[in-house]
Amino acid sequence: MLGIRAILGADFPPILTGTMNEFRGIPVVTTGSKYQTEQGFAAIKNGVKARADRQAAPREPKPAWLKARMPGGERFEGLRKTVHEHRLATVCEESICPNIGECWNNGTATLMLMGKVCTRACQFCAVDTGNPHGWLDAEEIDNSARTVQLMNLKYVVLTSVDRDDLPDGGAKHYADCIRAIKALCPSTAVEALTPDFSGKLNDVATVVDSGLDVFAQNLETVRRLTHRVRDARAGYDQTLDVLAFAKRHRPEVLTKSSLMLGLGETEDEIAAALDDLKRAAVDIVTFGQYLRPTANHLAVERYVPPQEFEQYRQWGLARGFLEVVAGPLVRSSYRADRVFEKNNVGLNGE
Repeated sequence: MLGIRAILGADFPPILTGTMNEFRGIPVVTTGSKYQTEQGFAAIKNGVKARADRQAAPREPKPAWLKARMPGGERFEGLRKTVHEHRLATVCEESICPNIGECWNNGTATLMLMGKVCTRACQFCAVDTGNPHGWLDAEEIDNSARTVQLMNLKYVVLTSVDRDDLPDGGAKHYADCIRAIKALCPSTAVEALTPDFSGKLNDVATVVDSGLDVFAQNLETVRRLTHRVRDARAGYDQTLDVLAFAKRHRPEVLTKSSLMLGLGETEDEIAAALDDLKRAAVDIVTFGQYLRPTANHLAVERYVPPQEFEQYRQWGLARGFLEVVAGPLVRSSYRADRVFEKNNVGLNGE
């Protein structure tokens, strides 16, 4: 079922209803339901509780430019087996990303650290939410490095859930994973798409000092919509402060941020967000279409056509960003290894 919804993406209604079903005797947790994790703490499947008001909202058909291929193929299945054998979570699966087929068949993946349960509940995100009570997989550090080696990756993106239950937000664990990858695969470039660590700059420094190549923290949306879209513990200015500090602290590390479009933002607000990111000395910006992962999440206000994404890319390039990657199916880590080609990661030629 995950494979189907990973491709159908936004506004695809849940196949299962109720709180719990079984498939061939195996319990299946339905979206919006509370369940017990294998580590023994409670979590909400897909991050937000069931919302009748959102489920009742009309769904507009997706335009042709948002079609993605069904995942499959030998390379895809091989990577999935590797990831699962090493008990690693990938944002590709956990966030129900529509690009999972393309990326995995190209031999790339974004690894998600510190488990599958986030302490926050952003209204756009399909990652499960709960309180892990300090749980961490002690073997994840070595497993991450071995998996990168097995995948033979030249460029890897590491992201994670928010871990507000940990005193440092998981910064040391994050940094240890990066160092382990660099030790085992010294030629692999590492991008870290991190939490905001509650704005604690010492914890940000722990990650930025770990030897990574790109530090990313997503603004997600424009200032006006932040409170509606993101968890209350996140913040527009908090993200900008984290990004600005990372660049001041390690000028040689590239910084990166991403925005979703289609949530009701205006062109003036998009331009203002670009200006704010430029003031924070961010190097790379990505724009993609917001796709509602379940019927309990925020509805899509508008499907932004490809020509508008190209317009916003040109706005960013005119402001002096190193690169602006923009397109309906772009996600912050999509084709991240190709950003230095400075050609919208090849999207314009397809």
